[in-house]
Amino acid sequence: MRTLTANETRRTFLEFFEEHGHTVVPSSSLVPADDPTLLFTNAGMVQFKDTFLGLDPRPYTRAATAQKCLRVSGKHNDLDEVGPSPRHHTFFEMLGNFSFGDYFKEEAIRLAWTLLTEVLQLPKDRLWFTVFAGNDTVPADDEAARLWVKVGAPPERVLRFGEKDNFWAMGDTGPCGPCSEIHYYQGDDPANQRPEGVNSDDNDYMEIWNLVFMQYERDASGRLTPLPKPSIDTGMGFERLLAVLQGVRNNYDTDLFTPIIAREIELVGKGRADYLANPAPYRAVADHTRAIAFLIADGVLPGNEGRAYVLRRILRRAAYQGRKLGLTRPFLAEAAEVVIREMGEAYPELRRRRTFILEAITLEEEQFGKTISNGLALLTAALDRLPPGGVLPGAEAFTLYDTYGFPLDLTERIAAERGMAVDIAGFAAAMEEQRERGRAAAQFRRGADADLWARQNLPATEFTGYGATAGRGTVLALARGGAPVPHAGEGQDVQVVLDRTPFYAESGGQVGDTGLLVGPRGRVRVNDTQKPAGGVTVHLGVVEQGEIAVGETVEARVDAERRLDIMRNHTATHLLHRALRDILGEHVAQAGSLVAPSRLRFDFTHGRPLTPDQLRQVEARINAWIRADTPVSWEITDYRTAVSSGAMALFGEKYGDRVRVVTVGCDDDRGEAGDVSLAVESRSHAPHSTPHASSFCSKELCGGTHVRRTGEIGLFLITEEGSVASGIRRIEALTGRAAEERAVLALDTVREASARLGVGPEQVLARIDGLLAELKQRQHELNVLRAQAARGSLEALLGRARRADGVTTLVARVDAPDAARLREMGDWLRDKLGPSVVVLGAVLNDKPQVLAMVAGDLVGRGFHAGNLVKAIAPVMGGGGGGRPEMAQAGGRDASRLEAALAEAERLLAEQVGAQR
Repeated sequence: MRTLTANETRRTFLEFFEEHGHTVVPSSSLVPADDPTLLFTNAGMVQFKDTFLGLDPRPYTRAATAQKCLRVSGKHNDLDEVGPSPRHHTFFEMLGNFSFGDYFKEEAIRLAWTLLTEVLQLPKDRLWFTVFAGNDTVPADDEAARLWVKVGAPPERVLRFGEKDNFWAMGDTGPCGPCSEIHYYQGDDPANQRPEGVNSDDNDYMEIWNLVFMQYERDASGRLTPLPKPSIDTGMGFERLLAVLQGVRNNYDTDLFTPIIAREIELVGKGRADYLANPAPYRAVADHTRAIAFLIADGVLPGNEGRAYVLRRILRRAAYQGRKLGLTRPFLAEAAEVVIREMGEAYPELRRRRTFILEAITLEEEQFGKTISNGLALLTAALDRLPPGGVLPGAEAFTLYDTYGFPLDLTERIAAERGMAVDIAGFAAAMEEQRERGRAAAQFRRGADADLWARQNLPATEFTGYGATAGRGTVLALARGGAPVPHAGEGQDVQVVLDRTPFYAESGGQVGDTGLLVGPRGRVRVNDTQKPAGGVTVHLGVVEQGEIAVGETVEARVDAERRLDIMRNHTATHLLHRALRDILGEHVAQAGSLVAPSRLRFDFTHGRPLTPDQLRQVEARINAWIRADTPVSWEITDYRTAVSSGAMALFGEKYGDRVRVVTVGCDDDRGEAGDVSLAVESRSHAPHSTPHASSFCSKELCGGTHVRRTGEIGLFLITEEGSVASGIRRIEALTGRAAEERAVLALDTVREASARLGVGPEQVLARIDGLLAELKQRQHELNVLRAQAARGSLEALLGRARRADGVTTLVARVDAPDAARLREMGDWLRDKLGPSVVVLGAVLNDKPQVLAMVAGDLVGRGFHAGNLVKAIAPVMGGGGGGRPEMAQAGGRDASRLEAALAEAERLLAEQVGAQR
């Protein structure tokens, strides 16, 4: 058996299948593109779902991938199992080969056998194979069993299992079929092997590869129909294969994990003996750190919902495991450095986004330190409410765990220290409810329009709009109310598919085009353009005049002015991306965008607000590039060539094998754009200088429409900058006509202000500052006068105080502008009266408000401000409360204020009388 490193094994797999006619396709993002129902990419076939469904034809029929995956729920993937288990992970890699209607079972089995036994040289006497045993609906897969024997597998090592182990389905409906698993015996003595060990709890047997034979289509009734083009989808656990090749029983003993664990041992400082005695937390940190680094590299940042929440849970669990090892300071970024170093060759996005990954990890880990303190306070309060020997409800323990990141074992330990227990069954039930919600949300579904157009089996629409905003096309299909129709008449909403169109369908943040479809007998006003399935462009609109029918040739006319506004904003978005990376650093990456005719919105990774000076630098750079009137060009190439030339692939976008590269700047004499990034760092100018066109180079994979030269953008103005999530900032900006209108409005405003203030435009701000200072001084003088007047009225109130049996009371209605002033009045009267009870009432914002204060030793004599206002608040139709020394009450009926004060006076007199 060959002994290979992780990088060598990955390369060997991909090169083998490339030699056998497969196209090596890069791993897709952990965030599935165009699939909001799937939380994370959890298998190699995810990026090919639409291809298997016939919605996304590829230029190849064979593919191979090393796909990064993430699973955090379901069988064997609960977070608490990661670390103690030798084989379970959150982040993992899946090696796979795929056939899209090309080869089927015989070729798939032959390739698998050849790779394992001849290339990787696994001992044949340790391999086991399983096939589908059949059921009432699907016959036994005798063909697969025969083919395994044909390639060399002993018949007694080909076992049959039921649907649970050997039948695969994409979902409740859709492609499905039997599968064949390959298992490896890891025990010490091959002579001890037995068939009963396969698919059992015996850890000597490990599944390493699953070959799925997609040969049926399952409909909603459960009926299976043979697929016209059977396909192959295989998935091999990379970590498990590596454990076999490196001769270890534990995945964490492979070179995927040992460098990370070695760094942990160094940070903890207790030596390798501590790891060997207590490996689980070290392994959990190693696993979680890989997941954390890859998620952040793919644009996910810690938060409270969806993917962001999953990342937060993983990161905080890793931080807590580190605390168990004695690491009280943030340390995960140091572990992530090892991940980036070791895996950056296979996944260069780790190296490109290194700085941002490390910053985001440290920020969240620091926040977790505060969370632990908050969780401890909440747990202490919950335990305080329980009787001695009580049991903390499982739901409360789960809330601490789920919402505040407080680990269950820590909750149990703290409860035990106080002689209490935790309802583990209730905790498990709450956990299962959450899993059920997650499983329900993760079902693979498609929208109604996607289903409608997927069923029509139409060819992909040819887009002619890069160089034109008008053209002719034939109506291939129409739909109304979710169903195909042969024609549509005046006033009816309609969806129209043409064989070719200049209309751009919404994609990559760019909104869809609007315009007209003019046919021989009618006209359709297009209000939006979408691409719901399989490259089919759908024009959504209403028949304005006459009718439109399938088969007619129409003139497609895009709203050209609107399109030009969109193009200005789209090209400006590329310039903005480049400028931000120049000024803030290479960690900046697009995390979302909107390109509309009226504005652009750009979300990007950055942990801090931009300063006014940085915003000015961004505007200045972009406007300098606009004035330089730099050419904007594009070319079609293959994905790998594009990325290697320096083009940036954006977060969350789905790219085919042929991609469009949009280039701005990048003079020919400068050569390529540099490493795999959007922008080449310019060394020829300081950050505050105005960049020259020759120092500018932007390359992005982008299917959108753009201006031909930057000068067409006209003007770029930032209107807003702010935060939209932890580590994600947003800039909104205007270009072209909208920017001109905003600039004219601003200039007119300055001119009008200049005229009204009687100064030149350049002196407006200084004059405003002077007026504000003068206003502040006048306000201060007015406040002094008001205080003097109020003090006079308060001094008059002192004469209304009542004294009896050593108790001074004062109940009065006053005029106060706000609650703060009412409090000041109470403080002044209390200080003047000494040991006293002061009750003041006022109408604030048309609502009655009462303040009560008890001073001196009267609290000890039973007077309580909170109880007093609670008693009188209902008189005003409200409520209130507070401390014995001070309390407030509010009401809804201002006309009842006097009655409430009278009730306060009565209650005080009654209490004073009772103390005689």
